[in-house]
Amino acid sequence: MALYVQYGCGLSAPMEWRNFDASPRLRFERMPVFGALAGLAGKRLFPRNVAYGDIVAGLPIAAGCADAVYCSHVLEHLSRSDVPKALANTIQLLRSGGVFRMIVPDLGWRARRYIEARTNGEVDAADRFFESLNTHDTVRPRGTMSLLRAALGNSGHRWMYDEPMMRQLLGEAGFVNIRRCGIGDSGDPMLAKVEERGRFYDSGEPELALGAIKP
Repeated sequence: MALYVQYGCGLSAPMEWRNFDASPRLRFERMPVFGALAGLAGKRLFPRNVAYGDIVAGLPIAAGCADAVYCSHVLEHLSRSDVPKALANTIQLLRSGGVFRMIVPDLGWRARRYIEARTNGEVDAADRFFESLNTHDTVRPRGTMSLLRAALGNSGHRWMYDEPMMRQLLGEAGFVNIRRCGIGDSGDPMLAKVEERGRFYDSGEPELALGAIKP
């Protein structure tokens, strides 16, 4: 039976896939007592078929078993030094010939848009550029709850990538046949269950979506 693995799935968790996420909220919901209380209070967020799993630490999947692995808007939330480890763990999950599909925000078009705005004399170009990166807070967190969310949350981007850099990282991890890909072009109906158009585009621009193969 084919095995499809998604990490950083959030709330998009098709039943046919093994779905993992490293959200602190999910870890809380999977605690026996606290999770049961959250369920009784109607506060459970994640579908039941999502398991806690951190791709940097390694997922509880036997090596060489996955036919495909998918992650969407996950790698930019890791520290730069953790991304090679995450990709090494990803390729280890795959069988020979297995497919990896990934999306990250594209630094390239954001930088080009910034330069264009600067050239046009738009004085708020820098503000809009940093907002598009989502790497910094526009308002400093204050108060107990805001500080707690900042400490435990993972919504901000820790690093950004353009196509040459991500191709290099995938190649260093051992992937081959690295290519730019678009939604629905894999020909695999299972991938159609996890790929969402809103993840492939932002502000009308295509994000950095790449496909690669384990040799």
